[in-house]
Amino acid sequence: MTKLSVNINKIATLRNSRGGNNPDVIKAAIDVQRFGADGVTVHPRPDERHITYADVRGIKPIITTEFNIEGNCREQKFVDLVLEVKPHQVTLVPDAQGQLTSDHGWDTIAHANYLREMIALFKQAGIRVSIFVDPVLRMVEGAAATGTDRIELYTEAYARQFAAGNREAAAAPYVAAARRARELGLGINAGHDLDRFNLQYFHQQIPFLQEVSIGHALICDALYLGLENTIQIYKRQLIS
Repeated sequence: MTKLSVNINKIATLRNSRGGNNPDVIKAAIDVQRFGADGVTVHPRPDERHITYADVRGIKPIITTEFNIEGNCREQKFVDLVLEVKPHQVTLVPDAQGQLTSDHGWDTIAHANYLREMIALFKQAGIRVSIFVDPVLRMVEGAAATGTDRIELYTEAYARQFAAGNREAAAAPYVAAARRARELGLGINAGHDLDRFNLQYFHQQIPFLQEVSIGHALICDALYLGLENTIQIYKRQLIS
């Protein structure tokens, strides 16, 4: 069964917009698990504009499911945090400083030596490693050569084409990439712009998908539908 990891960055964004501790990010992490999520994802950035490094440290002790920390391993502060907190999984994302949101995967060929070194560092600490990649076969093959445990397929292109009504074309490169990853022994995660409308079809096309990480759309839905109800709606998309 595909796991749903809820990214709670946007809850921290709301809190930070006003100051103080409302909404309480630690309580939100507790509640998303209580409401049925299979994991909690955070993506701390150097400017701490949403999840802060202190949040990450505060969340780890209350995790009863799985903890996934996303971020750019080019930032030494991020590397140090992950090695200190020791989440179940670290997802390496090639973000630039100040980037609004993740918008591309790793070039696993050009950065092969660097990725190999960083992945080995995290794995030596007992942390499962996933790296963010586009649905391109040579990038998947390059990922396998780095020693990573999993890849996370960057799904913005899928979401855009799905919204335009091109479901089969939207899914095709992801199906091919996932099949190749599986042949190479890689676990498969996915994330970015997945929502309650496009998630089920994506899952149906890739039935061996292990985990999806969803934040923005899920938190937006929760404003209208409630957080517990929304998590259950998303989990139902991962059953069929």
